[in-house]
Amino acid sequence: MRKDSVIANIADDLGLDIKQLSSRKLRLLSHVSERYFYVSLDNGNLYINDRIDRETLCGAEDSCYLTFDAVVENPFNIFQIKIEIQDINDNSPVFFPDVFAVETIELTSAGTRFALQTAEDPDTGSNSVQTYKLSDNQYFTLSEDSNPDGSTFLELVLERPLDRETQSLHELILTAMDGGNPMRSGTALIRIIVTDANDNFPIFTQSVYKVSVNENTPVNTTIITVNSTDKDEAVNGQVTYSFSKTTGNVHRTGTFSIHPVTGEIKINDKLDFELTKMYELSVQAKDGGGLVAHCKVLIEVIDENDNAPEISVSSLFSPIAEDVAPGTMIALIKVRDRDSGLNGETDCKLKEETPFSLILSTDSYYKIVTASLIDREKVSSYNITIVATDRGSPPLSSTTPIILKISDVNDNPPMFTKSIYYAYVQENNLPGASIYNIQASDPDTGDNAKIIYSISSNNAEDQTSSSYLSINIETGVLYAQRSFDYEKQTEFQIQVTARDTGSPSLNSNATLIIRIVDQNDNAPKILYPSIDSITAFEMVPFDSEQGSLITKVVAVDTDSGHNAWLSYHFLQEPEPSYFVITQHTGEIRTSRIFQEKDVLNHKIVVMVKDNGHPSLSSTVTLNLIVANNFQQVVPRYSENITDEDPQSNLQLYLVITLALISFLFIITIMLVIISKCKKSTPLPVFDPLSSNLYPHVDPRMISQYTNGTLTLPYSYNFCVALESSESDFTYMKPNQDVPVDNLIDADDSGLGNESLQNNLPANNPIEQGQPNTDWRFSQAQRPGPSGAQQPTEEAGVWPNNQFETERLQAMILASANVEAAEGSSAIGAGTGTMGLSARYGPQFTLQHVPDYRQNIYIPGTTSTLTNAAGKRDGKAGAPSGNKKKSGKKEKK
Repeated sequence: MRKDSVIANIADDLGLDIKQLSSRKLRLLSHVSERYFYVSLDNGNLYINDRIDRETLCGAEDSCYLTFDAVVENPFNIFQIKIEIQDINDNSPVFFPDVFAVETIELTSAGTRFALQTAEDPDTGSNSVQTYKLSDNQYFTLSEDSNPDGSTFLELVLERPLDRETQSLHELILTAMDGGNPMRSGTALIRIIVTDANDNFPIFTQSVYKVSVNENTPVNTTIITVNSTDKDEAVNGQVTYSFSKTTGNVHRTGTFSIHPVTGEIKINDKLDFELTKMYELSVQAKDGGGLVAHCKVLIEVIDENDNAPEISVSSLFSPIAEDVAPGTMIALIKVRDRDSGLNGETDCKLKEETPFSLILSTDSYYKIVTASLIDREKVSSYNITIVATDRGSPPLSSTTPIILKISDVNDNPPMFTKSIYYAYVQENNLPGASIYNIQASDPDTGDNAKIIYSISSNNAEDQTSSSYLSINIETGVLYAQRSFDYEKQTEFQIQVTARDTGSPSLNSNATLIIRIVDQNDNAPKILYPSIDSITAFEMVPFDSEQGSLITKVVAVDTDSGHNAWLSYHFLQEPEPSYFVITQHTGEIRTSRIFQEKDVLNHKIVVMVKDNGHPSLSSTVTLNLIVANNFQQVVPRYSENITDEDPQSNLQLYLVITLALISFLFIITIMLVIISKCKKSTPLPVFDPLSSNLYPHVDPRMISQYTNGTLTLPYSYNFCVALESSESDFTYMKPNQDVPVDNLIDADDSGLGNESLQNNLPANNPIEQGQPNTDWRFSQAQRPGPSGAQQPTEEAGVWPNNQFETERLQAMILASANVEAAEGSSAIGAGTGTMGLSARYGPQFTLQHVPDYRQNIYIPGTTSTLTNAAGKRDGKAGAPSGNKKKSGKKEKK
């Protein structure tokens, strides 16, 4: 058939939809047949790709088939197609050789037969050689006979004796005709040479020799020996052997050779069963007189397992996604073995343990499919080795490697090494500084492994972290946007989110807790006496015993831990020293009993410093006036004025002026330094304490006394003392005209519920009683570092770490936040009081105290803090509650 001729419609035969041929990728797979056929995806027709020669493909075999596979995808299927190549009469019979020379003696008797070579026609069936015809002559006829193998055996039969003298050469035409339509024929020339008398022909022991030879038989091996005998003697009896006719392949390659004397047939070239399975040799024996005899040698080649299986990869789908389902086909494999029988049967398997399996699809096709789930993060590519082994003995095998790459799928979220991270950052850090680096890892690749970081607050209501912190979205480095202040916020808790850029995007979270580390950046703040006034005055009873409590400096530090541990020191004190200060509590006590000759007024500068590095400090100046009552101050000033001569007064004024200028200069420098060191945040506003309660008395003020009373030009608030930490302070309404004697000599019990109009006489001093012990604070209530030496009657310890200090702060803050009690309770009598006397009370309550880590100590008072009426040294303690005035009242 000509090229592009239509054989059949393969789509109809296979039941395929013609419209889906392109999408299903119909194709032909074959080593040989794809050269001769092709299929059209437009109409499904199978066409001739090249002219087909059946004789070239199949030789002299009766049937000839071309087998190939048609493969379609989506879904995958294989169809095995066998096409029979039908023979046409396109070959004429051919004789090898086309000239036969037959020598015979003239004495040859009638009936002698001469073997002739048959014609060869590669066509089959009726198209092959059917009949022979010999040209007309008087001496010879043609005889046709069948060999045991079914082939035709031709002989030339002598019908009458020859006469060499009459005719020495006879030429006959032998015609071979096939049965095709039209009929084809081939001819050969037979030359019959008549020789002189040699009346005995060589005779073979067998007319047909058969032998089987393994295809791996070594070259030059003798496979068979032919033998013939001749009864003649001498030269007429000497026989030589030769091939009279060989097949085309043997003739071209010289596969076999025959020894002319011995008749041994040897192998000249390596045999190959896959090329030629059967050889037919024609051997002639010729004696010295020219007589010739013929025989046939049939050589059968036995297959050996000398061909390993051939593996070819028809389809390979690489790379494949790591999330493909089990059973997905990744490759189509074809296995072929050119051997026959068991030698050509193969078994195929995968060499390594992989998540793939090999499934037989047809006789020679295998599919490699996924057997389980694949994880690219564990194995990114697979080297799959296919092993094919035949069933021969010994078996032969071959291997073919396949590299299968796995493409990534975003199936792994970024992961942090820990769920909670802790970072410690000192306050007052530089804005923009790097404070922490948090990292997450993603085992995916490409965009699936690219991580973007973001931060958010764990508390939806607290969004301060966004103003304080920022993060590099690529590196995970955390930066401080602003400077941290431990006193405002001690801890940030944020959520760090790591998100990859895959599709869909995956993310994970981790919590980062940033703890601010305190620095000593706040100087102590002195609450009492108030530093708003230039000088604070305190009255010291002249008859105070040694060790009597005069007043107390109260200070707090907004730092925490060791930075908030305060110590008190005299920076400037009189000589000789009349007073001592407790280092850790700030209590100022008398160091000796006063004498008449002692100085009336004492100026003391107290420095409060913390325990930080470097240490910060604050100072306050106190003026202590030694007198039993306020009236005693005036005569002493007047006496000092009259006793002094003018010259000494002038020197005194100069010294005072110089000291005042120096003092003002020092105060200015200190204020500048303090203003520089102070933080920009406003401090809580405190009303000034009664530091101006006792101003300097000028002698001219004596004339202002009327009836022993002195009207003060200051409004004065009375604070109800608290015993319970759960109540707030309540203020009493101030009285604008309060007699000084009432302030100095009045009993505490009269400040609360009794009217302030009941003034006491100025000339009725009351002996001061020793305070009871109910007001004393325990060690846990006093400021100062742990381990500091305290008086023996003080129990408890100072908080020794930051956490205990913060707990104490929380207790004070809780006590300051309770609703204020009613203001009708008397000083030292109402519940929830802390015994603050009027002399320390101008608007000074716990409501004005910020969140500090020290309890407030009420200095300079001997009033009773509780309802218990204590006695000391045989004197009744100060009464409390709403009791009426006692006959004996203690001086304050």
